[in-house]
Amino acid sequence: MNFRAPSTTPASVVLGAGLMGRLLAVQLAHAGHRVELFDAAGPQAEGAAARVAAAMLAPLAESAVTEASVVQMGLHAMARWPALISKLDEPVFFQQQGSLVLWHRQDTAEAARFTHQLGAMRGSVPQLPAPQALDAAGVARLEPSLAARFAQGLYLPGEGQLDNRQLLAALLQHLEKLQARLHWHSPRDPRDFTPGQPGQPDWVFDCRGLGARGQWPDVRGVRGEIIRVHAPEVALTRPTRLIHPRYPLYIVPKQDHLFVIGATEIESDDLSPPSVRSTLELLSAAYTVHSGFAEARILEIATQCRPALPDNLPAIRQLGPRVLQINGLFRHGFMIAPALLDVVMEWVGHGESGLAASFGLDIEPACGAVS
Repeated sequence: MNFRAPSTTPASVVLGAGLMGRLLAVQLAHAGHRVELFDAAGPQAEGAAARVAAAMLAPLAESAVTEASVVQMGLHAMARWPALISKLDEPVFFQQQGSLVLWHRQDTAEAARFTHQLGAMRGSVPQLPAPQALDAAGVARLEPSLAARFAQGLYLPGEGQLDNRQLLAALLQHLEKLQARLHWHSPRDPRDFTPGQPGQPDWVFDCRGLGARGQWPDVRGVRGEIIRVHAPEVALTRPTRLIHPRYPLYIVPKQDHLFVIGATEIESDDLSPPSVRSTLELLSAAYTVHSGFAEARILEIATQCRPALPDNLPAIRQLGPRVLQINGLFRHGFMIAPALLDVVMEWVGHGESGLAASFGLDIEPACGAVS
């Protein structure tokens, strides 16, 4: 296939049409690149981790379980999401009204550890907002329907969420409008291209997640399970987390009484359906938060594996002078993708990235890569 036209317009190939691939393809097209996007699945992102996600934007909550660099990326991304969404033609639900962390009395000790971890990270990332302790009246003020169930909790200001499937669809529609060439059910890897050679693209970007394991063996899958329900009797206005010794549950309200219910990750790349036991435990935990979930209608029970590296941190590396791999977004994909996007675009434009340094990212050649 011939990528070069009789002009100086750069041509770029993006491999993988999940969250990172679609964001990057749109940004490259806006920067004047002629973009080709290849994906092993179809346009509905059937194989992407981003489709099976709650899409929480929660740098403060995640600071209890990740490194300061990821938290800093999350803060950067939180400020970038509104601008990125505003460029799209289709509406994407976006909310930034903070989030709640709740616990039952028997889990007070675990809640104290969580609160301590939040405070410790604020020492490393002082721009993080301070969590606000809530009593029963505070919980009732923010979420009246939970007033009788929880006497204590935390409010995490500034956190947000978006609708992941609306976003993926809006990015696809925008790529079509920008006349990007989209190749579905067409798996490719970086070895299929020789950037800079006649008839070849100027840049290749590998955003395939688990699909990149052939070139990046350290990438592993971490299983996630979600349940999507329609619950007209539940009134929650912001993402709510339940501290629990086995199932640290999250409930994320979308539009029209749609809720995404999920738990923490499972160290497995198994993509089989959830077990009866895990489904019952997840729904039972949701019921303890709000009894209205008893009459909810289950729309979907889904699993997917998130791409992670051994340290659970994201990475960008070079397979060649104009071949970049972006991977390892783990459980933080929506929270950090705009930060990684901006790093890549700086690198493309200037051959270096000040943002990368500020996030502690080293863009280095992969072992055995051609420099």
